[in-house]
Amino acid sequence: MDTAPALIVPPARPEMPQAAAVAMLAAHGVTGCALLGRRGYYRDTMGVPGVQERGLYDDAILLVTPTAYVTYNANCDPSTSHRGMAVLEAGVWSYRVGIHGLSKPKDKQYLALVQAAPVTVHRDGEGDDTGWFGINIHRGGWHTTGSAGCQTIYPEQWPGFIATVRAEMHRHHLATIPYVLTERGAA
Repeated sequence: MDTAPALIVPPARPEMPQAAAVAMLAAHGVTGCALLGRRGYYRDTMGVPGVQERGLYDDAILLVTPTAYVTYNANCDPSTSHRGMAVLEAGVWSYRVGIHGLSKPKDKQYLALVQAAPVTVHRDGEGDDTGWFGINIHRGGWHTTGSAGCQTIYPEQWPGFIATVRAEMHRHHLATIPYVLTERGAA
């Protein structure tokens, strides 16, 4: 099996207490079922301390529902930096199950979480932009986080992530699920 270099993924999953995650969601007016993204979760233990680097699984995404609580190693930044690259702004966004990679051949498309409403991104060197940009939550890569602006899950954890999110959405009769993206150092 192809495995990721130790440099882009931490040795363990995020260990945020469930009560802390629930409190962060509540601070954004979200209760019940949600995804919580935490940009910079491993900021001081991966890469350059104090710097939010790109191309690392140094963030966290947590599934929080009344019947499940699971943490995942994630990337909440683009893999690289260049003019116009989209970085999802912190906030509350709506996602649904859909197909990632619609512009790719059918054999490269797969189920993921896709935008269910417009999002706001900050474009490197250009400022903020709001709309439908295909900022999905999808599987990342082994040697790259695989993001041109999307939120990505470490590939070893992806099958469990998408299966559990879909099961929880079905269990709680949800067509969409809120994704609350927060920044380390902010609520």
